[in-house]
Amino acid sequence: MKAILIGIFSSVFFAVTFVLNRSMELSGGSWLWSSSLRYFFMVPFLVLIVYLRGNFGALLKEMQKSPSTWLVWSIVGFGLFYGPITFAASSGPGWLVAGTWQFTIIAGLLLVPFFYSKIQSNHGIIKIRQKLPWKGLLFSSIIFIGIVIIQLDQASGGFTVQMLYIGILPVVIAAFAYPLGNRKMMEHCKGNVDTFQRVLGMTLASMPLWIALSSYGYFTVGLPSSSQVLQSLVVALSSGVVATVLFFYATDLVKEDQSKLAAVEATQSSQIIFVLFGEMLILSEALPNYQSIIGMLVIIIGMIFHSFASRQKIVLTGSKVKSI
Repeated sequence: MKAILIGIFSSVFFAVTFVLNRSMELSGGSWLWSSSLRYFFMVPFLVLIVYLRGNFGALLKEMQKSPSTWLVWSIVGFGLFYGPITFAASSGPGWLVAGTWQFTIIAGLLLVPFFYSKIQSNHGIIKIRQKLPWKGLLFSSIIFIGIVIIQLDQASGGFTVQMLYIGILPVVIAAFAYPLGNRKMMEHCKGNVDTFQRVLGMTLASMPLWIALSSYGYFTVGLPSSSQVLQSLVVALSSGVVATVLFFYATDLVKEDQSKLAAVEATQSSQIIFVLFGEMLILSEALPNYQSIIGMLVIIIGMIFHSFASRQKIVLTGSKVKSI
């Protein structure tokens, strides 16, 4: 329950991403700067936190052991997550992108069979491939139905290929990349670094991508406006530092159980509510029509069912593993 509550609390700060990304898009800001500036601004704050905790040197030594692993999974977990999200912000309101983003809950479940559990048995430690949680996947399909309802409402004027490429496909890519990168880094670190170290390490390791995107942005659209810089700073602090650290801490609490991990990831469905009210207050967006509201309610219901379905513990009896 603690991990789930922390996950919900992190979604409040994550919601800032969708609201301000939409705000920057409406004011003419490029997604290239919206994405890269967030991670540039995260570095000094995270370095200061980790340094004051006396863990900066230990992090650098840990990263030096396997720089390629840090590079690959950080770019997947951060780069292929946030780049597509900011790119999709040009397709419509933040609550629409946030609604589609909930596909990450289904993506997280589909990734379960790619990971192993280490179990102590009479014959020593054995590795058991995680099984696809069909019950959780069934309830997660409710979330998918909610996403479809929202997208059908958006496509009421006619579905276009551009809508698929700009508004849906990038978010689906991000939905798989974020949990995959997070889980792979938790698996690799094996508890050798804490949450702050891992977030900083992944931020530093993903820098080559952000430098490349910002360079391309400089030569194609020029420098960002002062307004975009300021809003990116707010996103970096709220979503990049506070929300990411809280969410990663919540996942660290349940990292040994893929079902519970999926339940924590399901808490991010609550983002859509915070995004909706945030856009109404900050951007003066109109209240979505009844069809979109129904879609959001279906997503929330799916999240609740999903959380109950994921309450599964794995115990060892002798050399056998059974679920209770």
